[in-house]
Amino acid sequence: MHSKKRAKIINDPIYGFIEVDKGIINDLINHKYFQRLRRISQLGLSYLVYPGAQHTRFQHAIGSLHLMNKALNQLENKGHKISKQEKEGVKIAILLHDIGHCPFSHALERTIVRDISHEQLTLIYMHKLNEEFNGKLSLAIKIFENKYERKFLNQLVSSQLDMDRLDYLKRDSFFTGVTEGNIGVDRIISMLDIKDDKLVIEEKGIYSIEKFIIARRLMYWQVYLHKTVLSAENMLIQILNRAKYIHENSKKIYLSPDLKRFFENSFSFDEFIKDDSILENFSRLDDYEIYACLKYWIKNEDFVLSNLSQKILDRDILKIKIQKTKFNKKIISKYRLNMMKKENINLNESKYFIFSDKVSNSLYSIHESNIKILFKDGNIKDLSYSSDQFNLKVLAKTINKYFLCYPSEYLVE
Repeated sequence: MHSKKRAKIINDPIYGFIEVDKGIINDLINHKYFQRLRRISQLGLSYLVYPGAQHTRFQHAIGSLHLMNKALNQLENKGHKISKQEKEGVKIAILLHDIGHCPFSHALERTIVRDISHEQLTLIYMHKLNEEFNGKLSLAIKIFENKYERKFLNQLVSSQLDMDRLDYLKRDSFFTGVTEGNIGVDRIISMLDIKDDKLVIEEKGIYSIEKFIIARRLMYWQVYLHKTVLSAENMLIQILNRAKYIHENSKKIYLSPDLKRFFENSFSFDEFIKDDSILENFSRLDDYEIYACLKYWIKNEDFVLSNLSQKILDRDILKIKIQKTKFNKKIISKYRLNMMKKENINLNESKYFIFSDKVSNSLYSIHESNIKILFKDGNIKDLSYSSDQFNLKVLAKTINKYFLCYPSEYLVE
């Protein structure tokens, strides 16, 4: 199924001209499943806070592919032999690593497709594409699943220092204008090496890695978990949940045929694999599909659905409070009671507007794909034992924050 098209040159605002290999890489980019990523926002509803954050998963995937090319060249320059098949396999794996995302990326993770993660959906896509391309993705799938014998290849795709993270930090920093996320990608890649089949960083690159970790932490709290973004994305989840509730109880709601199928069914991984039509339905779901539904739903007779849909479209975001401890249930009940009286709605309806939950973030995991530092004497140590700036307890600590969303007009102290 290879096309005879020439290699592409893509002009990227971050890296400049990116050359895309002719053959299967080019064909995969041109495939309708991959082109769908042009219609999936990289940062969900973050554009409501950062107007420039309009970039897509398509751009991120191309950027990650570019960094993978640079990393492979760097490793080869250091004397490591990587076969043509391995290079192609790992490039396919990084190119497709996000192909399974739902509309608005992480915002609607497990909301439309409840029981399957985007990583599992990615694997479903890869298996389907492998059939279409006559087994050309078999090695990529092994690498993606970490079942290939050369483990460093998987680390380039999925680890705490992979090409995915390097690109999204650089790219998200650029498009949001949050300069704290701007990392030295070229410097980090130049410090990559392999030791005992593990991806390592040369000792002199440790300070670049420290900056990378701090940048990631800052981007999480300033962008990915920004309080207004958190409120908006949870509003969108509430809207989808309410729409499903209305469909299940009255059917008086507009739904596109593709969204309707997922509202009425909870498909398993195996069902996706066996029934190609399910994946076809999912592949037609994107950000535009959800926006189209919101425009219909503002006219729905249901107060909750129409009101929340209008708020999202008008950027009338629910107010949000964030603190280190759980919110007092009596305070939440008081807010809900006040709204129930003013709007003549029931308790269940008020919960769509006034709700509390928790978000978590950690600086570094010492148990999952640790970042290894290669010292001049040949010894390898985990970053947490090598850094002058961090200690183990700080690195491993998970920070939990609790939030409460509510309409300001119903606030009662």
